[in-house]
Amino acid sequence: MLLGLINPTDGKAFVLGKDIQKEKKKILPHIGASIETPGFYANLTGRENLQIFSEYSGRKGSAEIKNVLEQVGLPYRDKKIFSQYSLGMKQRLAIACAIMHNPDILILDEPTNGLDPIGISEMRAFIKNLCDEQRKTILISSHILQEIEMLADDIGIIDKGKLIEESSKLQY
Repeated sequence: MLLGLINPTDGKAFVLGKDIQKEKKKILPHIGASIETPGFYANLTGRENLQIFSEYSGRKGSAEIKNVLEQVGLPYRDKKIFSQYSLGMKQRLAIACAIMHNPDILILDEPTNGLDPIGISEMRAFIKNLCDEQRKTILISSHILQEIEMLADDIGIIDKGKLIEESSKLQY
């Protein structure tokens, strides 16, 4: 709903103080999103995939592609194609794609899925840096509550579209 992909069944969804259904074109450039199972072109490298997404959005910056690949720990000149990526590498590429246009808000679905313990720690530090140093608002969806507790300032549990529990670290 926050990306305008589905309509609310009841009420309205607001992002940046604007109704997503009415002002989607104004809001979406400020949002980056990554889904649990990212879809990329299987026969292209990570850099080539990001180049295509960059061109789709009207940019042609190889410097920004190199920068985001470095930020998520993927090599810029790698010859490995997406179909040969591990699940963790696919997650990293999806996050690189989500942050490529420097959005104000990130929506990440299971961002540590498929990562080994070192990768999880690195991703956790990366997400914290995006929030603390780059001042990004990040909404994370995950079923791994321990990981969310380590990352989040505010936690909400949603069941069948209803917020059933909400807590702030200030209350812990």
